[in-house]
Amino acid sequence: MLKEIVDWILYSVIGLDLTLRWVESLNFFIYDSIKILLLLFVMIFIIGFLRTYLHPNKVKKWISSKKYGSSNVLASLFGAITPFCSCSSIPLFISFLKAGIPLGVTFSFLITSPLVNEYLVVLMFVFFGWKIALAYAISGILIGVVSGIILGKMKLEKYLVKDLISTNNEVKKEITYDGIKNRMLFGLDEATSIIKKLWVWILVGVGIGAGIHNYVPAEVIQSIVSKGGLFAVPIAVLLGVPLYGSCAAIVPIAVVLFDKGVPIGTALAFMMAIAALSFPEAIILRRAMRLKLIAIFFGIVTLAIILTGYIFNLLQTILM
Repeated sequence: MLKEIVDWILYSVIGLDLTLRWVESLNFFIYDSIKILLLLFVMIFIIGFLRTYLHPNKVKKWISSKKYGSSNVLASLFGAITPFCSCSSIPLFISFLKAGIPLGVTFSFLITSPLVNEYLVVLMFVFFGWKIALAYAISGILIGVVSGIILGKMKLEKYLVKDLISTNNEVKKEITYDGIKNRMLFGLDEATSIIKKLWVWILVGVGIGAGIHNYVPAEVIQSIVSKGGLFAVPIAVLLGVPLYGSCAAIVPIAVVLFDKGVPIGTALAFMMAIAALSFPEAIILRRAMRLKLIAIFFGIVTLAIILTGYIFNLLQTILM
C-alpha cells in the first residue's frame, strides 16, 4: 500500500520519469525511510507497552535461567520468522536491549532477522529448490546463534551509547502502571524519544543505500566475483556488505551468479552479506553503539558468512 502511494505521488502527481536512475533512487529513499520510521515507531510503542507488564529485571532473570546458548537459539528462531531487512531489524534490537536482554542474545536476533525470513526462504525454494533453501535457512540461524554467543562472551556492553540504551546492571526500582491509558502513554513516550534520536541517522543510512542500490551495475559484481578464484567467497562478501536491497532483488542476483558458473556457496555468501550487513545498517547502529562495537559485529558476521560460503562450495564439490 505504501509503495503504491509513493509511486502514485512521484509518477502520477509530480510526473517524474520512472526510467531515470535518480528517480528510482528517490523512490527507494522515500519508501524505505517512511517504512523504517513507521516500523520503528510502531514496534517500539508495542514493545514499550508490553514492557509495562514485565520489569527488565524479570526478563534478565528469565534469560539467565536458560541453559548455555538456548537464549541465542530462541532469539535466532524469532529473527527467522520476522520479515525485516537489516535496517528494519534495529527497532526490535534496541527494544530488546532496553528490556534488559543480554547483548549477545539481541545480536543473535539482529543477525538472523534479515538473513532468514519466510519470503526469502520461499524465493530460495522457487529459484534453487528445497534442499538449498533448507540448508540456507539452517546455516543462517547457525550464524546468528554462534555469532551471538561469541559477541556475548566478549563483554562489549561498554561500547553501547548510554543515553539511548541503559547498560546499568544494578537492580532498579520496579515502576507500576495503572490502566491501559498509562501503559500506552509510556509506549508512546518511549517511541517518540527514540525516534527523535535516530531519525537523522536513518535518513542518512537509507540515502546511501538508495544510491548504491541503483548505481552499482550487477554486471560489474558478476565480473569481479567470477575472476576471484580461491578468494571468490571473501571477495563476494566484501562486495556484498556495502550494498543494500530487498530480498526480492537479492535472490535473482544470486541466481544469475550461479547460472554464470559461480559456485553456489559464493553466490549465497554474496546474498547473505547484502541481507545481513549494510552501510545503512552501520550508520543507523552508530546512534546506538560505538564504532568499535559495530566493527567487531561486522567482522565476526563477515567471517561467519565467508566460512559458510566455503562450506557450501565444498559440499557442492563433494555431491557433484
